[in-house]
Amino acid sequence: QVQLVESGGGLVQTGGSLRLSCAASGRTASTYRMGWFRQAPGKEREFVATITWSGGNVGYADSVKGRFTISRVIDTNTVYLQMNRLKPEDTAFYYCTACTLFGRCDYNTGDVEYWGKGTLVTVST
Repeated sequence: QVQLVESGGGLVQTGGSLRLSCAASGRTASTYRMGWFRQAPGKEREFVATITWSGGNVGYADSVKGRFTISRVIDTNTVYLQMNRLKPEDTAFYYCTACTLFGRCDYNTGDVEYWGKGTLVTVST
């Protein structure tokens, strides 16, 4: 099992920045990929960004490309999401996710092994 704990959410004005953190614990030695999803009130959950644990290969949703940056620090089992030029439509609960090499790891559908409880990001106008 892998446990994920997010932090860093909060209230920010349009155009501002926030950095989300996700600390992984438990059986992290087999981590293959980590990433972020978000869900706004009344809307479908959507993919935000992902990173492979060993190679650091990244992928982003079109809606955040050029504004958000995902990164990881292997030594501390932490993944970050740096969010710049925030917009009101970025308001959502942000969920950290992780999968192991042979586990469920479909970032297109959201079928991913492990999920955190989420952290709320609110962008005011």
